[in-house]
Amino acid sequence: QQLIEQISYMNKSKMIDHVGGVEEGAYEIYNCVEKIIKQDILGCEMTDLEGKDLVNKEDSTAPEEEVFGDVLWDAHDEQEQIEAFQQASNSTCELGFEKYFERLNDLVAAPAPIPPLLVSGGPGSGKSLLLSKWIQLQQKHSPNTLILYHFVGRPMSTSSESALIIKRLTLKLMQHSWLVSPLTFDPAKLLEEFPRWLEKLSARHQGSIIIIIDSIDQIQQAEKHMKWLIDPLPVNVRVIVSVNVETCPQAWRLWPTLHLDPLNSKDVKSLITAECNSANVKLTKEQEKKLERHCRSATTCNALYVTLLGKTIACVGNRGHIDEILQQCCQCQDTVSLYRLVLRSIQESLQSDKEKGLLREILCVIGVSHNGVSESELTELYPELTSAVLASLLHSLHKMCLLTYGCGLLKFQHLQAWEMVKLEYMEADENVISAYRQKLVEYFTMQLRVLIFVCFSFNSQDRVTWRSADELPWLFQQQGDKQKLHKCLLNLFVSQNLYKRGHFAELLSYWQLVGKDKSSMAAEYFDSLKEYEKSSEGEESMICLADLYETLGRFLKDLGLLSQAVAPLQRSLEIRETALDPDHPRVAQSLHQLAGVYVQWKKFGNAEQLYKQALEISENAYGAEHPRVARELDALATLYQKQNKYEQAEQLRKKSFKIRQKAARQKGSLCGFALLRQRALQLEELTLGKDTPDNARTLNELGVLYYLQNNLETAELFLKRSLEMRERVLGSEHPDCAQSLNNLAALYNEKKHYDKAEELYEKALDIRRRALAPDHPSLAYTVKHLAVLYKKMGKLDKAVPLYELAVEIRQKSFGPKHPSVATALVNLAVLYCQMKKQIEALPLYERALKIYEDSFGHMHPRVGETLKNLAVLSYERGDFEKAAELYKRAMEIKEAETLLIGGKATSRHSSSGDTFSLKSALSPNAFLEHGQR
Repeated sequence: QQLIEQISYMNKSKMIDHVGGVEEGAYEIYNCVEKIIKQDILGCEMTDLEGKDLVNKEDSTAPEEEVFGDVLWDAHDEQEQIEAFQQASNSTCELGFEKYFERLNDLVAAPAPIPPLLVSGGPGSGKSLLLSKWIQLQQKHSPNTLILYHFVGRPMSTSSESALIIKRLTLKLMQHSWLVSPLTFDPAKLLEEFPRWLEKLSARHQGSIIIIIDSIDQIQQAEKHMKWLIDPLPVNVRVIVSVNVETCPQAWRLWPTLHLDPLNSKDVKSLITAECNSANVKLTKEQEKKLERHCRSATTCNALYVTLLGKTIACVGNRGHIDEILQQCCQCQDTVSLYRLVLRSIQESLQSDKEKGLLREILCVIGVSHNGVSESELTELYPELTSAVLASLLHSLHKMCLLTYGCGLLKFQHLQAWEMVKLEYMEADENVISAYRQKLVEYFTMQLRVLIFVCFSFNSQDRVTWRSADELPWLFQQQGDKQKLHKCLLNLFVSQNLYKRGHFAELLSYWQLVGKDKSSMAAEYFDSLKEYEKSSEGEESMICLADLYETLGRFLKDLGLLSQAVAPLQRSLEIRETALDPDHPRVAQSLHQLAGVYVQWKKFGNAEQLYKQALEISENAYGAEHPRVARELDALATLYQKQNKYEQAEQLRKKSFKIRQKAARQKGSLCGFALLRQRALQLEELTLGKDTPDNARTLNELGVLYYLQNNLETAELFLKRSLEMRERVLGSEHPDCAQSLNNLAALYNEKKHYDKAEELYEKALDIRRRALAPDHPSLAYTVKHLAVLYKKMGKLDKAVPLYELAVEIRQKSFGPKHPSVATALVNLAVLYCQMKKQIEALPLYERALKIYEDSFGHMHPRVGETLKNLAVLSYERGDFEKAAELYKRAMEIKEAETLLIGGKATSRHSSSGDTFSLKSALSPNAFLEHGQR
């Protein structure tokens, strides 16, 4: 059992506990693998009704883009992100992250608009770990929040390509908003249109959207391709990005920043002790002090260095050479040099020069690959590499944080590990790197020949693996071999594989490198297809040929070459009608694609006829309530809308929506039951369990949940229990108690029990003033809410110093020119106006106006609202001419905004920040604080 648990932890193995006959066991394994593929890789929901016997045969061979209409989706890219997230959150040590979690929570709760939050730190400081742990907490405690994340891997890998990142984020948004709509594949347009997609899709989402991009500075030309980050974000969208301090673009350094501090001596000791304890290694006091002294510089007190140091000591400590290894470690002043020591330690443990040579080969070919190398590829590249030797080497390399697995491929766990291998084995010599690339080129070229031979002879399902398509063109590009790259691109199966997995930008960049424009590329593909058609015989080959023609037609359509796209799509349709059957679902697919070209070409009559044929075939093949039928209905509705036939379009959309709604309910039933069961178990544990900080936090979360559902009585019970438990467990002066007090105060404020609210806010403020830094966001919230309450109660003199403190805190947190400071200034100005102190109010309004204009431009709604306030102030002071001028400017901004959005004002924010109620359009999280995350 211990061994099984260890294997499951190390390799994410799936253990099937079965006793019985061989056939029954094989069936169990088959079902388990099928479930993994559908749930973990393809992201499908499984229910008991979706058993093996009920799957439609046509469905199983259908095109893979169904979920997103005509949008192409790569399961490998998605799986890579899931695994990157799991790997990042794998550590059980959180290194005192609570203080950072609180700051991240405050960002989510803060009123919009706010720029992205920059999480910065040196290489290996724990940024990925922090973000992944926080994502887990958000997913657990805020189920209505949609979190989109992307973990960028090594530079030049697929995960660092900007167009693929933006496409993936857009598709995830579409998936959650039930929106099936045409999406451009042109990289430049995709990046340009993303802000509009974000605005459109965020308006459809009931809740907050958080976008997290880890290691964003590793994206190729990040500043150029991530321009949308500097635009004002939609009100319910928050963005968090992490960067290395050294490589952060200059323009981004003005954003609010959460900098990860170096590890303190306590965290260093905790990390090293945890690693040593796992190997039953005990350090003496003297050895602990030596390590503590060593881990004090900026490069030796980051999380990665210390973790690696602990693993190195634990590994060698078993052999009793702790002092010797300590001496060697203390000579390593950065992570790269420590990795070199680790590698040499692994080399020394090997029994022969042959094994040492194989270690070098493994690391070098992984390093020069595009996205990594699989174990089977390694054994084929190096026939002398036995399974036993490979398993032993990989165990050591994985254990010591050099290699990891992603999508079944071996890749470097950290960038510093790859840098060390280049220095150690390649001496950063381009000739050596080129030689290893050539080895991979030869291997994947041979694989391509074998695969093409096999698929010509036997099977037409998997012509070229994603591995060959991913690696070979990229390797030719890196080698600068344009001739071979050109030849590789004309291999129809390679290009088809890249295109159908959505790697459109990558494919286009290869063609640009070989110096071909769009028209030349189209002509060359068409000629290649004609040649291939001459050798195609039999049903399987013809079906394959139809797929290739369809792919070419769609590719040309995406390039905007509409007239050239028709011929291949028409040929695909003809082949399918002949080789399959005129009523086959794949014929409907051809009709749908051809109709899409005619729509773009504005030949609506042709398009309508084709869509109707596709609809009829789909209804006959799948039934009237299948998602594919909904897809055709949506396409027809869009066509009618373009022709101003709104009534017909609306009828079709309603019909489509009902089909999609029913399908979504069927898919979501199991998931919903699981959530209810989880909540029931949580409540049972709270009722019967002991007093713990975790239970107190969950009670607080439940209180917030009932508050948001307007169940104030139940909310009060949970919040009171949370406060009482925290006072018993943590003491009445703990910051968590201040959180409970703050939440209870907000609840009493909502119930109009102002005296109770005032007492609790004052207690919370007292605790936070003593426990937190003067510029801490949690302190700022309590100050703000108590100030608003004082104003509401008419205690204006008591409110003034708190409003002044709010301005001071925001200036320290964000800098004097941040929009948040302007809002605090406006709040103070409004208060002065109520107290008839117009002279004090005037400079505050003027300063706020200057900040808003500099931050948002002269036509932003906040500028207009501040101008209106200044106009009123000037009028009251008797300066009517200035008042008229200011009011005229404010109205111009209002009219421009109304024209922009078709007569509906979008601004949910008032410059007089305190005019909103607790149940305003702002996130309730700004008032009720969720637990430590």
